[in-house]
Amino acid sequence: MVPLGFPAENARFVLGNAAPRHLNRDPNRSPPAPRRSVPDRLLEDEEVDLRDGEVAIALPARFDAGLHYIGVIHTPWKRRTDCPKNGRESTAVCTIEVAKPYEAALAGIESFSHLVVVYFMDRARRDLVIQMPRHLAIPRGTFALRSPVRPNPIALSVVRLVKVEGRTLSVVGIDCIDGTPLLDLKPYLPTVDVANPEKHG
Repeated sequence: MVPLGFPAENARFVLGNAAPRHLNRDPNRSPPAPRRSVPDRLLEDEEVDLRDGEVAIALPARFDAGLHYIGVIHTPWKRRTDCPKNGRESTAVCTIEVAKPYEAALAGIESFSHLVVVYFMDRARRDLVIQMPRHLAIPRGTFALRSPVRPNPIALSVVRLVKVEGRTLSVVGIDCIDGTPLLDLKPYLPTVDVANPEKHG
């Protein structure tokens, strides 16, 4: 895990399939090719074999972008199987620790009751295009699912902000493993973010 308070100029990370690696090199150089479809950090008790009906593909040879991790999320859950199916099923108070270089970006955040939290599921595999969810009777395409297993395992949750203490936010509504890297925080705005879908899958 990236130490919080890292220098901002040394904070570029490549979104690899294994644990993200710190890059101290020319940012114009192409990132290295991924090595595996299943992350090295995948816990031993996690499921790595394909289920019946699932389809995996070969991943592209190189990545297209880099991101800065801006902090880390702390939750009670150490394994994917421990996590709630979605954040709304949980009443656990979790904490978001924002890295010190980004502390000023939190100014005014306490004026919102809810936030959109964007995070990187760094232990998820990335090569499945067809998945067999346990709650469905037939396979479904990855883009028709909310599974963390996806080409770019970026997740988001709408959380209730409980309190702000310095660089630490206490929230309710997160569904990820303890130590998950934080990518972004945004205010949740009902006038913008609420939709009235006609279909729910």
